[in-house]
Amino acid sequence: MLLSKSWNSALLYASLAQCKIDRESIVRQFNLRLNQSNEYSPVQVGNGNFAFGVDVTGLQTFLPHNTLSSWGWHNSSFPTTPNQTSAGDFTGVDWLTHDRTVNYEQPNPAEKDISQWMISNPHRINLGRIGLWFRGRNISEVNLEEKTQVLDLWEGVISSSFTLNGTKVQVVTVVSLETDTVAVQITSDLLGLGDLGVFFDFPYASGKNKFDAPFVGVWNATANHTTTLTKRNNGATIKHVLDATSYVTNITWESEASMDGPVPGTHRYVLKCSTGVSLSITATFAPVEQVGVGSFEEVRIKGAEWWKDYWETGGFVSLPLSNTSAKELQRRIILSQYLLAVNGAGQDPPQESGLVNNGWYGKFHLEMVFWHLMHWTIWNRWSLYDRSIGVYGRFLPTSFDRAKRQGYQGARLGKMSDPSGRSAPGEINSLLIWQQPHPMYFAEMEYRKFPTLKTLEKWDQVLTATADFMASFAYFNESTHVYDLGPPMYPVSENTNPNQTINPTFELAYWRFGLKVAEKWRLRQGKSIPSSWLHVRDKLAPFPVQEGVYVLYEGVKDMWTAPSLAEDHPGLIGIHGWLPPDSRLNATTFRKTVDKVYSSWNFTYSYGWDFPLLAMTAARLGDSERAVHWLLDANNKFDEVGMPIGGARVATPYFPASSGLLLAVGMMAGGWDEVEGPVFPWDVEVEGFSKAM
Repeated sequence: MLLSKSWNSALLYASLAQCKIDRESIVRQFNLRLNQSNEYSPVQVGNGNFAFGVDVTGLQTFLPHNTLSSWGWHNSSFPTTPNQTSAGDFTGVDWLTHDRTVNYEQPNPAEKDISQWMISNPHRINLGRIGLWFRGRNISEVNLEEKTQVLDLWEGVISSSFTLNGTKVQVVTVVSLETDTVAVQITSDLLGLGDLGVFFDFPYASGKNKFDAPFVGVWNATANHTTTLTKRNNGATIKHVLDATSYVTNITWESEASMDGPVPGTHRYVLKCSTGVSLSITATFAPVEQVGVGSFEEVRIKGAEWWKDYWETGGFVSLPLSNTSAKELQRRIILSQYLLAVNGAGQDPPQESGLVNNGWYGKFHLEMVFWHLMHWTIWNRWSLYDRSIGVYGRFLPTSFDRAKRQGYQGARLGKMSDPSGRSAPGEINSLLIWQQPHPMYFAEMEYRKFPTLKTLEKWDQVLTATADFMASFAYFNESTHVYDLGPPMYPVSENTNPNQTINPTFELAYWRFGLKVAEKWRLRQGKSIPSSWLHVRDKLAPFPVQEGVYVLYEGVKDMWTAPSLAEDHPGLIGIHGWLPPDSRLNATTFRKTVDKVYSSWNFTYSYGWDFPLLAMTAARLGDSERAVHWLLDANNKFDEVGMPIGGARVATPYFPASSGLLLAVGMMAGGWDEVEGPVFPWDVEVEGFSKAM
């Protein structure tokens, strides 16, 4: 057992090798047990690239929860004008940047329509709705009795049951881990009587809303899209066409049944049984037709095997459940592990709301990739990390183009991205910079685990291109004889005047960290280090200090009293906790800064990864009680399904809170290079974690 005490490294790792936590019993203690639907927080099954949210019936009978995928995207018609016929004609906005004109991808008032089109397109689509059909009767959830629903986390299976007019209905729902397939088994006497079946319905997509929550899709625009049914023995295919987007739903069943439709005036099809008390179906969504996905039972068994392996490998922490706070933290840890495997382990980095609903039109943000994916490295779940970490290599061409258009060297990473690497126009989108050193952090964590030539070659081009931009972006100030970052720029908190923001504390530290890693990467391969990297790293502006504490950026006025500055993301404390300590860091100044943040910050306006950031900083400073306090702060809420509540600023769920929680807990469990773990206020058991830098 590893206890929350000071151990030497040899004893620590010897104990780790012998530790064997009963993971299954802990995980199953937190199986979800519900008796009603939740509008914003569906129970889900999924595989990282595909997720299916359900109401209390185990399907989408009463609530049109979403069926979302990595590949399901749609473009609205392009708003052409005589001089603009494609996104390539977008001109953006010019800003004066250090005595030269730089073009930024920002909405241009002279091209309002094309600017908005580029922001909202492409948008992720709801692939379809599957629910129970009650022979056309007007049945609602209030008509059901004895409702129960259990999500078995260990096997990834939802079991739902209820009675309707005294007759029991049981539904088991799973998802394939190999294809985008929902597999369902329904058991009830109502099936053979013709009183129960399954409907399939398909919405249109508009891209009208920045947030489509809780439901995605337009259900009353039936004339804007088409569906076509093709029947076969024990199966059918429904082709759905939305403008230039098309895909199919391949449905198979294992009972005597038939499918008809669409219901007039809709895109709804109904599968009805003619005999028996059991109906097993699989519904596979794909860009092109796929067959041979297996039976319901085959999908269930393979899924259970995958989930068992998921829980039995990688990191695990066991907290003392007799303690109320520890039990709640354990609940959040377990449910977050499940939800992130479903929503945050796809071929692209996840959007903030995962595959539950659409935030930011379904697009993901490159500055958030750190918070979405870094926990996989600490928890040693490298196969899930590998699924989307290649995004940096994929996006190099667009990043090179962005930097070149602006007169910089190397590759400038965008922000609000679609799978092609195009960044949506926006002032914050184009002026944010803290996404730039992320690849260095990922690469270094990977090299610590896999110190091979293959790892070096995997990241070499990305790190070189990224560092070239970072060195080029820094501006040498002839008056102060240091390199400045900005203006114009936005810091992590996104709450400053970009034309006044210069040398923000966190970005200065992250720039030095990134360049240092890039230098080590060259040395490991026997390559020379570009002199520009060394000059910028050594001569970057010092961290800005006012009245003995670090501040948001150099020259900021009234930081601790202005209504909008001491709130939002407290990124400046990330210079020791999130990042390993910089050689320029003054420990006394930093501790005073942390105390000032504690006493002055508006935490009611904080959300998501803010609290894990506070927790990892506190833990790294040795304050484990304060770390747990932040993870369980009243403003950092997780609902009964385990979804992190978005609050007034963003829709629920906001998954950076979940992935940030696992990152902070992983750091507290595995420790840092200079701090041995675990760091908790209780005796705990941990196994399988990597150290943080």
